[in-house]
Amino acid sequence: MMKQNDLKQAMTLAAEQTEARLLDLLEEKDSDLSLLFESMRYSAMAGGKRIRPYLTIAFCDLFGGRLENALYFAAAIEMVHTYSLIHDDLPCMDDDDLRRGKPTNHKVYGEAEAVLAGDALLTMAFEALTRASVSPTDAVRAVRCLSEAAGARGMVGGQMMDIRAEKISPDRETLMRLHKRKTGALITAAAELGCIAAGVTDEETLDACRQYAGGIGLAFQIIDDILDRYGDTATLGKQTGQDEKDGKTTFLTFADKNEAYSEAELLTDEAKAAIEVFDGSENLLLFADMLLHRTH
Repeated sequence: MMKQNDLKQAMTLAAEQTEARLLDLLEEKDSDLSLLFESMRYSAMAGGKRIRPYLTIAFCDLFGGRLENALYFAAAIEMVHTYSLIHDDLPCMDDDDLRRGKPTNHKVYGEAEAVLAGDALLTMAFEALTRASVSPTDAVRAVRCLSEAAGARGMVGGQMMDIRAEKISPDRETLMRLHKRKTGALITAAAELGCIAAGVTDEETLDACRQYAGGIGLAFQIIDDILDRYGDTATLGKQTGQDEKDGKTTFLTFADKNEAYSEAELLTDEAKAAIEVFDGSENLLLFADMLLHRTH
């Protein structure tokens, strides 16, 4: 049985491998583009938990796929995630000064430059997908998976719902749909991309993996809301209490801390149940628990 230390080692290795692939993809010798690529690397290499790349690599490994293909897919989804953070931090969005304990991209490079860095990361993500040595059919599946998760019916749609929620307080069901798109869509895509990298086509298997990722994605957001309200700024690397200060609707609008945590536990248990039938899923089961119990 896999132990917590084994999981940490696996996650560290996956992060290092993904970061090496990101650096390779974000290398640029054209001096005209040096500032753009410096800005892209600044945010892409800013650290973080690398949750999405880990999921892609772990699901690819679970079904016997090649690491080389998983790394291109992992880098692609991390590029999309990074672009979303750069844009989220802009003054017209969340207006944040810190991200992972460092000045946000627009604070270092300027607002227009930050917009372009995010745009460039988003488009380069799809270039990265096409570099994997998968079948043409699986390449198309990967592009469709990531574009749907990142686009109007996925993350961007969730972000639009989030902006509207600041003006019209959503009910609990609407908040759930918001986070399934804004946070959950990319996490679900990360798991599915790992399956695609391994050549998985069985729809029942794919549905089980999506159910797992969707469950841990919602649980992740609930814990995020708890940490924003009760966490420590130094530990989190960003200002806490901002959601409450802004009057933003979160899971804690509808439940107290203990009730919210209990819901996250239930979602985690359901997520684990979806994939525990697969041999070798122990690391992913531990991963779900780790996200539930995280403090940053």
